[in-house]
This record gives sequence, structure tokens and C-alpha cells, in this order.
Amino acid sequence: MGRGASLLRIGVAYVIAVAAGLAWLTWGPDTGRLWLDGLIADLIATLVVFAASRIYGNSSFYDAYWSVIPPLLTFYWWVAADAKVDDARWWLMMAVLLAWAVRLTANWIRTFPGMHHEDWRYPMVRAKAGRFEFAADLLGIHVFPTLQVFAGLIPVYVVATRAGEPLGWLDVVAFVVGVAALALETIADLQMHRFLATRTPGQVMDAGVWSWSRHPNYFGECGIWFSMAMFGFAAHPGAWWVFSGVAAMVAMFLAVSIPMMEQRSLERRPEYARVVERVSRFVPRPPRKMPAERTPV
Repeated sequence: MGRGASLLRIGVAYVIAVAAGLAWLTWGPDTGRLWLDGLIADLIATLVVFAASRIYGNSSFYDAYWSVIPPLLTFYWWVAADAKVDDARWWLMMAVLLAWAVRLTANWIRTFPGMHHEDWRYPMVRAKAGRFEFAADLLGIHVFPTLQVFAGLIPVYVVATRAGEPLGWLDVVAFVVGVAALALETIADLQMHRFLATRTPGQVMDAGVWSWSRHPNYFGECGIWFSMAMFGFAAHPGAWWVFSGVAAMVAMFLAVSIPMMEQRSLERRPEYARVVERVSRFVPRPPRKMPAERTPV
């Protein structure tokens, strides 16, 4: 199946998924809690995408869902709550969230080669699960990321539904952090695309922002969610629980995603071991000097 046909099928699956979630929000029972209505709709849409993944035998059907749903869910909360929220805070936050969603979705579209491709981690997860591969596919590859992103949207829900504090200095900081994180992700993507187009066999990426962090894209992603958390805290001072989503995001990257990526890189490209010695694992900082690079005293 060609790239265009693959993207069309995924797009149709997403339209059906969003329609299923919207049907629940429109005709389903009212729980009396907007966040719960949104969560149920999100999970229903996830199940539709999961069904498409199983039909086509490719769990990468889910990959773009991570960035497509948050703006839709956020706008639903904002419209349904009609809470007369602070417009300035709302639009500053939405500017960051929308820019993030467009960048991440566009990057996925640009790099997705077609239905013959599946993220290398997914077969590994299913293989390790053995006879429980169906549950691992449903829960580990589809439902867990949905819950992860939903947790990151907790502060967004607060801003969308709470007529809280007026715009303040923390909102400005949140916006600056969000823009900086978005810029880091964008630069990291562009540099990686150029590297992949010109690399030689066995060569590893350790230039540009990738010389300051082995995973600048993940660090930038966490920066986006930290920005959302600060917006939520500005709208509801004292609500430290709005940071739970970004904390879970950081834990996932550090405990799961990064170790899997590092192990695979070391197995496929031995030269990556030198990158590990020189370059920070996560938080960007100047690269270490190797012993041979040190200037004699």
C-alpha cells in the first residue's frame, strides 16, 4: 500500500474515531463532570483507532492520535463549560498547544512512509507479551498513551473550565517556556532530518542540539507539558496536582522510552557508546570533553 493510500486510511479511521467520541458527548448519558465526559469520549475514540490497527495489522495507526486529539478535547471543554475564563490566558495557552499539535502531526505525516512501516517498539511489546499480545497492544500501545496525554491535559482542563486568577507573570513564563520547548523540538527535528538524508552507514547524530542532549525532542516534549502545567497553576494557584501529568510524562520518557531507544542504538551502532560518554542523556548541557580532547596543563 502506497504512502498516500496509507495516510488516507488512517485519516478515515481518525474521522470515525472523532465521530464516535462526539456521538458519546452528544447523545451519551451526562455524567455531570466535563472531564469524565471527555475521558470516556477519548477512550471510545482510542478503541476505534485500536480496531483499525488490528484490522490492518499495524499499531502505528495510533501514532498521530497523540497530537490530533488534545486541541479537539480542549475546545470541547472550553465551549461546554462556558465559564467566562480569562481570554488572554486561554489564547496564550492555546497558541502553544495548537502550534505543538500542528508541528508534531505535520512531522509525523512527513516521516510516515506508509502502511508497510510500523514503529519498531510495537512488535517488541507484543512479542514480549506472548499470548497476552492483544492486551499488550490494547492497553500498552493504545490506552496507556491516551491516559498519559489526558493526564497532561489536566491543567488545560483547569484553564478551559475555571474562571480563575487574572493574567499574571506566571502565564508569561509559561508561554515563554512553551515557545522555547517548541523551538527546541522544531530545531531537533530539522537537524535530524538533514542528518538522516546525508549520513553514512554507522554514523551517529551528535551535532547541533543533539550534541547537548541525546534526546532533545523528548526534553522539548516535556517542556510543552510543563508549560501547560504552569498555565493551569496560574489559573488555580495552589493546585499542585496540575503538575501530575508532566511528572508522569517525564517518568515515562526516563524509565521506558529513552532506555529502549538507547539499547537499540547501542546494538545497531557501536559508535553511539561515545555519544553516551559525551552527551547529556536528557537535560541539555554542553557536551563533555573526552580525555583525548583535554588540553594538557
